[in-house]
Amino acid sequence: MKARESALRAKRFEAQEKARKVADLEYMIREFEQMALDLERQIQTEEERTGIKDPAHFAYSTFAKSAAQRRDNLKASVVDLQVKLENAVRERDEAQAELTRSQPGEPREAERVVRKPERTAQAVMR
Repeated sequence: MKARESALRAKRFEAQEKARKVADLEYMIREFEQMALDLERQIQTEEERTGIKDPAHFAYSTFAKSAAQRRDNLKASVVDLQVKLENAVRERDEAQAELTRSQPGEPREAERVVRKPERTAQAVMR
């Protein structure tokens, strides 16, 4: 019984850990998207300040160029994190399903009592 309890506890921990991973990835995606939006606003502000909106122009702001590069890197990271999130969600769902499959068997086994064959009066007399 102890081995079953520890195995169940391990599966529960694994399911919780995978759920935490999904939550962390979702948080990171939101944060990266927010930072990319902030950079986009900064780029627009800088372009309005300088009056040059064409990144290919020789006098285009170096700040706007670097902010655009950071924004593009964040967007690429978001795409990568979304792929990881899809995998993490699948793994979390599998771990939760495995945990669910493991749990229902536990109460039935706990209720099951090993019965010894009862000795009848006739069997005792023989």
